[in-house]
Amino acid sequence: MSLLTFVAGLILLVVGANILVRGASKLALSFGISPLVVGLTIVAFGTSAPELAVSVGAVMDGRTDIAIGNVVGSNIFNVLFILGLSALITPLVVNIQLIRQEVPIMLGASLLLLALGLDGRLSMTDGGLMFALVLAYTVFLVVQSRRETQAAKDEFAGELQPAAQGAWDSHWAVQTGLIGVGLVALVFGSDLLVDSAVGFAKAMGVSDLVIGLTIVAAGTSMPEVATSIAAALKGERDIAVGNVVGSSTFNILGCLGLSGLVSGDLGLVMAPSLLSFDIWVMLAVALACLPVFMTGREIARWEGGVFLGYYIAYVAYLILAAQQHDALPAYSGVMMSFVVPLTVVTLVVMMIRRSAAVPAQ
Repeated sequence: MSLLTFVAGLILLVVGANILVRGASKLALSFGISPLVVGLTIVAFGTSAPELAVSVGAVMDGRTDIAIGNVVGSNIFNVLFILGLSALITPLVVNIQLIRQEVPIMLGASLLLLALGLDGRLSMTDGGLMFALVLAYTVFLVVQSRRETQAAKDEFAGELQPAAQGAWDSHWAVQTGLIGVGLVALVFGSDLLVDSAVGFAKAMGVSDLVIGLTIVAAGTSMPEVATSIAAALKGERDIAVGNVVGSSTFNILGCLGLSGLVSGDLGLVMAPSLLSFDIWVMLAVALACLPVFMTGREIARWEGGVFLGYYIAYVAYLILAAQQHDALPAYSGVMMSFVVPLTVVTLVVMMIRRSAAVPAQ
């Protein structure tokens, strides 16, 4: 039964993602809002609905390790796995707004989570601050986009004849309906997937924190996987990349913000291993986006392969640590002494070469 539930969840996720991308991209054109902002808001926040539901539900059940691990693990998964896999399918062109604005905001949200969690918990006040910030961020993006794309919107409106207004109303309703259907399918599909995955993990005796960082994080991120891959295949590369960045920001500020608000006086207790390792990995992953995105404003296939390789390495570390395996010290030594420095040097060299090859604008 668990296997059938898992497969059913995957099918719902893929179908829902395709419907969502189709409706969101057409609605963006209709209103003169750029596909990037749609990816950063409607698509990113919509595909983060499973993370929100799982984190809030876990807090209500008193399982804060799953709530926080889900968000931290999802953000690591979003960048390393989703962007890595999408870039392997087709190189992703990075919008300059992501480099100048959205990635720094994602970095800022990650640093804020680290700073607020240094005392070992996220209080209701911390949650309120984070949730207020995600609301302000959303309003800012929409206002910014409408201001910058007013000319496109006017052009679209000018081409619309009065006789066709009824068709426009129908078009708007259809696209909104598609978005709604896509979101519903994503949420239900993710619920089925997570329920079956948690059942598998429990049977193997894995802790709540490891479940949150891996199985639950990957399961709730499946909408982002399906949406970004579908967007990349359709040529909506702004949505593919913007979905990941916007979703990561919303996961921290929105999911943990609301979870903190409903946590009561005790707040969200953060495990020592999260503060000493996993949150730092999430921060490093967010920071790595800047040099990768800036190397020609493109995520090349080889860079996607590096991202995927690091996600596999991260999961391998979690498994070895959970089992207290004898190979853990040697594995950690190889990663920190050889693999990580080699990657950093490679990225620096590529940045220098591409900067020299790209003429100044």
